[in-house]
Amino acid sequence: MFKIQSFNSINFNFLDKENIRNFFKVYKNNKEYFIEGVSFNANKLIDNLLSNDENSRVFLDKKFKFTIDLKKVYLDPDHIISKFEGNISLLNQKIINANLIGNLADNKKINYSLKKLNENKKVTTLLLENAEPIVKRYKFIKGFEEGVLDFSSSSEQDISTSTLKIYNFKLKELPLLTKILTLASLQGIADILSGEGIRFNEFEMNFTNKKNLLTIKEIYAIGPAISILMDGYVEKNKLVSLRGTLVPATTINKVISSIPILGKILVGSKTGEGVFGVSFKIKGPPQKLETTVNPIKTLTPRFITRTLEKLKKIN
Repeated sequence: MFKIQSFNSINFNFLDKENIRNFFKVYKNNKEYFIEGVSFNANKLIDNLLSNDENSRVFLDKKFKFTIDLKKVYLDPDHIISKFEGNISLLNQKIINANLIGNLADNKKINYSLKKLNENKKVTTLLLENAEPIVKRYKFIKGFEEGVLDFSSSSEQDISTSTLKIYNFKLKELPLLTKILTLASLQGIADILSGEGIRFNEFEMNFTNKKNLLTIKEIYAIGPAISILMDGYVEKNKLVSLRGTLVPATTINKVISSIPILGKILVGSKTGEGVFGVSFKIKGPPQKLETTVNPIKTLTPRFITRTLEKLKKIN
């Protein structure tokens, strides 16, 4: 297959399948390359990056560095970045360095960086003050609203260690969570989830990725209605294995308020009358997951410790 080693200028002006106009040019000035223009639709590009498709065609040979200045970049038809600027370096079409910034609606920002520290190690960060255009691409999550996304990752050779945080968001539909709530006889919270939605103050996921194996060291989410702590692993297109603890907020208040002095500082005098939590397991092929739920009478020290850490931040 032919590969591009160098070029002087390429002009783009077309309507794509989403009826979005792509109008920009890529040109060379001395030894540097520039991408400038009015609009570019990045929707498909983002899908490819998130899927980590190793079979995508490589059409750029060797190393290319681009300085970018685009007035509009479409994350999808409903979300646009304005004044998207920065630089990006590619080696055999893989990003090796990048520093990109832009503006979202309502004065929100996007900031993406990737730094190659040595031949094998690189560090990636992404701050997206509107998480919706990224999160909604995961089809098992529906009705996601608001949220600030903060992602960081360090990769060395074929292993990456990452942390994903999302702050202040609402979920309206998450089938697995609804099933757990229903099996745990927490129908009231399940009804809220399918109706107006459940709000979360913070979601944090710590995980490693090696080829087709995603190992989840910990997922912790805390909100006014429920909190969840879980871990497990996912083999791409083969097997999902997760286990965790789900606790209604009233139980958390009751347990933490019983801690001398600290309890009153964090949750005041509210003790609540909620049930204790439940443990759950989710296992099976992605298209045929089985969920089991068992009540628990006491919360693990790990759950209480993580909850205290988050409540200190909230308060």
